[in-house]
Amino acid sequence: MPQLQSPPGKTIDLYRGWWIVLLIALSAAVGQAFGRFSYGVILPAIRDNLGITNTLAGLIGGANVGAYLLGTLFVAWASNRSSLLNLMRCGLALATLGLLIASFSRSPLPLAIALSIAGFGGACLWIPAPVLAADAVPPAKRGIAVGLVSTGIGLGVAFVSLASGTLRSSYGDDAWADVYAIQFAVGFVLFVLVLIYVRHQQVAATTQQSSGLSALTKMPGWLPILAVYATFGSMYLLVMGFLTTRLEDDSLWSSADAAFAFTTMGFAMILGGPAFILVAQQIGVRATLAGAFGLWPIFVGVVMTGYSAPTMFACIGLGVLFSAIPTLVTLYVVENTTTKNYGPSFAAATLAFGIAQTIAPPIGGYIADYTGAFTLVFLLAGALGLVGLLAALRLPRAAPR
Repeated sequence: MPQLQSPPGKTIDLYRGWWIVLLIALSAAVGQAFGRFSYGVILPAIRDNLGITNTLAGLIGGANVGAYLLGTLFVAWASNRSSLLNLMRCGLALATLGLLIASFSRSPLPLAIALSIAGFGGACLWIPAPVLAADAVPPAKRGIAVGLVSTGIGLGVAFVSLASGTLRSSYGDDAWADVYAIQFAVGFVLFVLVLIYVRHQQVAATTQQSSGLSALTKMPGWLPILAVYATFGSMYLLVMGFLTTRLEDDSLWSSADAAFAFTTMGFAMILGGPAFILVAQQIGVRATLAGAFGLWPIFVGVVMTGYSAPTMFACIGLGVLFSAIPTLVTLYVVENTTTKNYGPSFAAATLAFGIAQTIAPPIGGYIADYTGAFTLVFLLAGALGLVGLLAALRLPRAAPR
């Protein structure tokens, strides 16, 4: 695992280290759960309030992901010139700004611009976050620190789901803007706390770092892990982006019940990262990833039935996998790259992830509009789980350390 350095003459304070991990995890909630995933939670309200089609809704989501893609390119370039900590701070600021603009948006174009800003910031925040969290704690605890970063995303998704369900039931579909306003307030407070408390630095940036793809190709198993991450980028967004809409439109769930299902999934995401990290420490990342992808089509299939209790159970399983798979990918990259190559390597891997995410929402929205239902969308998402399983099995059996 990359050995990032604390300031000279200082040792890691254990309690302060975990406080920093907590702030980074909550920052990940702002950049990922608020700035990116919350759109899928409140999409039914946005669609009905603004009177847009599923295709246009998918394009707005695609703008968010496309900006995330550009953000990964920026991180690949900027990691040679700036510290990972400064990149994370920049990302948190941009994500918070995007949430503020979204709270004032009343038409598709301003909303797309706002989500694009948030998406760009999300990439700048997310790519450095795991290795900064790992740097804040003793070496023996770094795997857990990486896993805990993903719990912040789960907390964020659960928070958004609860806020959305409560406000929509009280004030109707136009309350979606208030959800973004609340998210902005949380993001602003966290930005201030990060500026005050998160001050540890990595080894200084150097122009001798490899470029993104060059750094990535030095990592063992780089092509399979790239395929794993790209496949996950497509399959998870087809589910997360359209889950509440499918439950309301196809399965005829109430908006409150659909929001509760998403909330349940969000709480399950809190457990996925740390739990699967512990499993990977016993049987390896390769086997753990393969098992996660193998479970995916099963849970997606259960959700497609629309039956209340089984669907809620499947949402728990999907929530666990939503955080487990990217956490395992992140851990694999962290453990198999050097300090100077981590930023460019993970940015390059995230680029493939971002491309897949950019393509998925418009395709999903078009399929739903063309067929009048989300059945084929979820069948595609389930089938991609099998593709991810095959890619995971191509990873080295024992990842070098």
